[in-house]
Amino acid sequence: MRLVFAGTPQLAVPALEALHASAHEVVAVVTRPDAPTGRGRRLEPSPVAAWASQLGLEVLKPSSPDEPGFLRRLGELRPQCCPVVAYGGMIPSAALTVPDHGWVNLHFSVLPAWRGAAPVQHALMAGDEVTGATVFRIVEELDAGPTFGVLTERVRPDDTAGEVLHRLARNGADLLLDVLDRVERGEIEARPQPPDGVTYAPKVTVDDARIDWTRPATAIDRQIRGCTPTPGAWTLLGDLRLKVGPVRVTDDPTDRAADTLAGLGAGRLAVAKHTVHVGTGSVPVLLGDVQPRGKPSMPAADWARGAHLGEEPRFG
Repeated sequence: MRLVFAGTPQLAVPALEALHASAHEVVAVVTRPDAPTGRGRRLEPSPVAAWASQLGLEVLKPSSPDEPGFLRRLGELRPQCCPVVAYGGMIPSAALTVPDHGWVNLHFSVLPAWRGAAPVQHALMAGDEVTGATVFRIVEELDAGPTFGVLTERVRPDDTAGEVLHRLARNGADLLLDVLDRVERGEIEARPQPPDGVTYAPKVTVDDARIDWTRPATAIDRQIRGCTPTPGAWTLLGDLRLKVGPVRVTDDPTDRAADTLAGLGAGRLAVAKHTVHVGTGSVPVLLGDVQPRGKPSMPAADWARGAHLGEEPRFG
């Protein structure tokens, strides 16, 4: 089957690899335009564009997929299906009608839960115990199209969004390939999503990632893991902004530290030789890694030794 693949970040590369190695013919790739990266803000191609170029595939980088030039070239390529993984743009109706089998999206949630740009991040922040991926046909309504297949997996207690997405990208690539194989053979039909259970997952902003230490420890733990690695959970120490890696909730009744620190106020730091605890709205949490702006990430105890914290330091 002739395919035009749409995707942008590294997350989409496993699916492109799987499709390129299959019996399907990937005739071109659609990705977002080159973007400034690094301290020098140099324009760099997306990971999908870089990978496709190495394979000698045609790479299309429309600023918007409703551009007449892009639509014209899409029609010339005559794809039978357009698989999509984390492309980062809405596909217009004029493009949806080009391939016979439509645009088929690999989405990292069990739809209809968590429609939108950041499904895994929101699933972790909400405390979901199970996540997964869904392959569905794209329609004009956001992530509302009929589904072809789904996979599920349990969220591990220490999972970050990055770790879950890495697993789903690999497993989801196999699911997407299986669906396309069955679509080509006429062995599968898309089924409408159930009307109940719809939730939305908009992009997680930097403001969303700021830690409110008055919240319960469990909620803070989920927020930090959901924001790791992007955009990165953060807090302030005075005027200094710090990224904070995953924490450990000290609510084990056999944990002597939890008993000793029970009265630690929200945001207050308790620094010991090898540990740094922070008070929350419930029980303290044990800090993992800390990254001051412009510096590498480091264990919290190492950061504290060099930070000259003074008396009664507090995150705000």
